Amino acid sequence: MGLQFAYWAPNVSGGLVISNLSQKTGWSYEDNKRYAQIAEEIGFDYVLLQTRFLASYGAENQLEAAALASALAASTKKINIITAVLPGFWHPGVMAKIISTIDHISNGRASINIVSGWFKGEFNGYGEPWLDHDERYRRSEEFIEVLRSLWTKDSTTYRGNFYRLNDAPLKPKPINPPKIFQGGTSKAAKEMAGRVSDVYFTNGGTLEELKAQIDEVKALRKANGKDEIQFGVNGFVIVRDTEEEAKLVLRDIVENANVEAVEGFRDSVKAAGASSPEGKGMWSESTFEDLVQYNDGFKTGLIGTAEQVADQIIELKKIGIDIVLTGFLHYEEELRAFGEKVLPLVRQKEAKLIKTLQA
Repeated sequence: MGLQFAYWAPNVSGGLVISNLSQKTGWSYEDNKRYAQIAEEIGFDYVLLQTRFLASYGAENQLEAAALASALAASTKKINIITAVLPGFWHPGVMAKIISTIDHISNGRASINIVSGWFKGEFNGYGEPWLDHDERYRRSEEFIEVLRSLWTKDSTTYRGNFYRLNDAPLKPKPINPPKIFQGGTSKAAKEMAGRVSDVYFTNGGTLEELKAQIDEVKALRKANGKDEIQFGVNGFVIVRDTEEEAKLVLRDIVENANVEAVEGFRDSVKAAGASSPEGKGMWSESTFEDLVQYNDGFKTGLIGTAEQVADQIIELKKIGIDIVLTGFLHYEEELRAFGEKVLPLVRQKEAKLIKTLQA
């Protein structure tokens, strides 16, 4: 299968960077509907809707992911819609029904991203129990098991540590089995990916860092006797006519960073990482600059000319990346520009690579 492309829906205010730099990116339903329609027109495969209940990085307003996914399902025709979900805020039976409904509205284009949760403030704020790090992943794994059972069996009886179901039905079933995405870099996250998920998303990183994660999850997958898993990576895209112009945009983003919000985000993720058995989390190696794009998107290296960005995407494919998850500073213009300038180059280079490998 060829490379697939996704983009972060800006369904939270403030865009995809924690910066005071002016951004041509809206967060309303009308904005997100427009971006989704543009994305499917120019060749994107997925849109990922963020789940957020409190402003962990200055995102004052947040549209709920599943509700917005339902609206986008009705206003698009081709793009697959990934709803991010926090177990602990939702019961898996309720979410199984919601995702199945979105799948019917979209005629088979629904997926789900299981976010085990790192932001304690959200759980405290909404009065939900805050579990230890690995317990959150055990809950997520049960959540996934319940989803799959409800989507595939006539009825589900389940006895887990977190969920109990008693001969529970779910009709209608999804038209297509929704793909299950997850992220996380901890041992618990990777082990969960090795057992139950369809796609493993990583934060941004260097080629060497990403390949190490891919190899580890592949080995876990094989050890569990599971089918192959797909890999996605986050990358913030800055394409300009010259490399110098692109780097200047990056400099402006960082120099205008909302320092208070970035430092607050740093403190939150540091505490979350320290709670893992390994004593570090997804952002343990992240610098201040990295954290200005809150999923380490700068580190992936999709910054330069269209040719340079396309070349870097091909390098990602070579190490085993299947899905490139993109974000932009100015969604109003850069989402379409990526489809018109970068995607054709990627397809050309990808075809050439495949031909070379087959020779």
